[in-house]
Amino acid sequence: MSIKQDRIAGRIRQILSQLLLREISDPRLLGLTITEVEIDTELTFARVYVNALGEEERQAEILAALAKAKGFLRKELGKRVRLRTTPDMGFYWDARYDRADQIEELLASLHIPPPDDIPAEEVPADDDSVR
Repeated sequence: MSIKQDRIAGRIRQILSQLLLREISDPRLLGLTITEVEIDTELTFARVYVNALGEEERQAEILAALAKAKGFLRKELGKRVRLRTTPDMGFYWDARYDRADQIEELLASLHIPPPDDIPAEEVPADDDSVR
């Protein structure tokens, strides 16, 4: 992404986070985190990645609530961001953290025995400097 896309995506993430925290009263969206925003080169579509840590089973419910609140969020975003057109938004579940937890659990469950055939360092027998 270009510097401008990064800057605008960061601003959109900040605005949406504030809106979800302060102005959305839907209880399904409590504890929701905007993890990342990607915006296309024409600045017309934003992919908004969300996660609610520890509440992965509510993924469908949360995405449905975001789809319902999309019009309000886009209207408020348009008031706060200075662009020629307000980008359309698509909401996606960010499973990075879930996958990271799974990988950590797999690594912790591995039993790797210490190698038995480690060659001992050869120390000369007649070396008087080591005592």
